[in-house]
Amino acid sequence: MSWELDGERPIYSQLLEQLQLRIIAGTYQAGQRLPSVRDLAQEAAVNANTMQRALTELEHAGLVHAQRTAGRFITEDQGKIAATRTTFALRHANTYLSGMQKLGYTREESLTLLQEADK
Repeated sequence: MSWELDGERPIYSQLLEQLQLRIIAGTYQAGQRLPSVRDLAQEAAVNANTMQRALTELEHAGLVHAQRTAGRFITEDQGKIAATRTTFALRHANTYLSGMQKLGYTREESLTLLQEADK
């Protein structure tokens, strides 16, 4: 999975979001050790301090925990990962419904179109 960054939002928040996506999608497995800050920063082509800020936010969210000499690890709390996944899904669903409303579709019509698109 490549790092996709744009100039419209702060870089650290985009890194945070992409790291969260990697966790909830299973790219980074529960209990897995994350690459070092420097390695992640180099991979994403960003400053190490910016990556550090995103990782600190992940720690505050409880998705990552640090072990002093061993590095950072993905939480093994499946409930925390599932809750984050649901939050992302709801955000995407609301974005879809808002966009469809701007196009003049009702909620019911939007849901019907979504079901048809899945066929």
